[in-house]
Amino acid sequence: MALIVQKYGGTSVGNVERIRNVAIRVAQTKKKGHKVVVAVSAMSGETNKLVSLANQMKEFPIGREYDVVVSTGEQVTIGLLALALQDLGCGAKSFLGSQVPIITDSAFSRARIEEIETAGILSELKRGNIVVVAGFQGVDRDGNITTLGRGGSDTTAVALAAALKADVCEIYTDVEGVYTTDPNICPDARKLKKVSYDEMLEMASLGAKVLQTRSVEFAKKYNVPVMVKSSFTDAEGTLVTKEDKDMEKVIVSGVTYNKDEAKITVAKVPDRPGIAAKLFAPLTKANINVDMIVQNVSHDGHTDLTFTVSKADFKKALQLVEKTAKEMKAGKVLSDTNIAKVSIVGAGMRSHAGVASKMFETLSKENVNIQMISTSEIKISAVVDAKYTELAVRALHDAFGLGKGDVEEER
Repeated sequence: MALIVQKYGGTSVGNVERIRNVAIRVAQTKKKGHKVVVAVSAMSGETNKLVSLANQMKEFPIGREYDVVVSTGEQVTIGLLALALQDLGCGAKSFLGSQVPIITDSAFSRARIEEIETAGILSELKRGNIVVVAGFQGVDRDGNITTLGRGGSDTTAVALAAALKADVCEIYTDVEGVYTTDPNICPDARKLKKVSYDEMLEMASLGAKVLQTRSVEFAKKYNVPVMVKSSFTDAEGTLVTKEDKDMEKVIVSGVTYNKDEAKITVAKVPDRPGIAAKLFAPLTKANINVDMIVQNVSHDGHTDLTFTVSKADFKKALQLVEKTAKEMKAGKVLSDTNIAKVSIVGAGMRSHAGVASKMFETLSKENVNIQMISTSEIKISAVVDAKYTELAVRALHDAFGLGKGDVEEER
């Protein structure tokens, strides 16, 4: 008997019929003798509706009341799924994040999990019940409802698996696993049998929509095996796990892209100690994550500083930066929302030379201009004009031999 945590995303529970199908899949797992905890998202499109309502009430409605509103979608789903399971003859009980409780900090709309109290869940499992938990939501130590950010149900599921010491965390979505790139752009993309935590972490942070970044961080920290599968087929999925020697044989495992970024440039920034800290401090205070940063060579005591943020944070970030730039007597603040970040990821990049030059040469042949570059041990990212995204992805996917016909055996 295994303890299995399953997570179903918004598309998987998009309507009543799909919720019934999820219930059947969960019930089948239970009938095999396993203990099952299920984390679910709101029904597809529901969170967007709730966000829209909040935005109609107030500009930048991030805060306590925003989380009160947007957390309600999951409450409907857990209740419906528990009812569907009961209709199939299974014992089932639903829990809100505050009822588990999943305790978080008070960073509303992007709270971080601090602790999960497992006694209530373990008690229900001991009684033979299936436990259905609302994803995406938690509660701070003052009793306020919090949310974990978009895609937070993945984090809920993996955190539950870690806290409960589950044997595996199965993430069910609308794709059959992790692919070498987006199959909608490259029909030749291959599904990977397994991928390392580090590779998946880079892919998730660079735009791959399969898993939320923080869920992968949890999985790596607590060594939780994560299986990414489709809720619509019985196809074998992709295992996200510890790196092994075979993984380093593959130089590049995947190509990702992210169009959900915007670029901000502050011209003629005074080039002296403490200026960068002063510029980014208001963004930190507003919980705005800065991604890539490039600073030009100083001329006449001034420099240009360029960075990227998510489009969701762009308007707020621009307001804060314009205010700070004025205070420090910098030059113009320029912005561009028509950009995309294209990246290559692979554990084998640690031990193989020439990967960066091959990437840049490939983009050059396609006349794709690179605006910014960022690297780590296992990834290289380039910011390009958004209109060249698909072209760049296809070219890189072909250049590094990631298509179905390019390898003898799927990894």
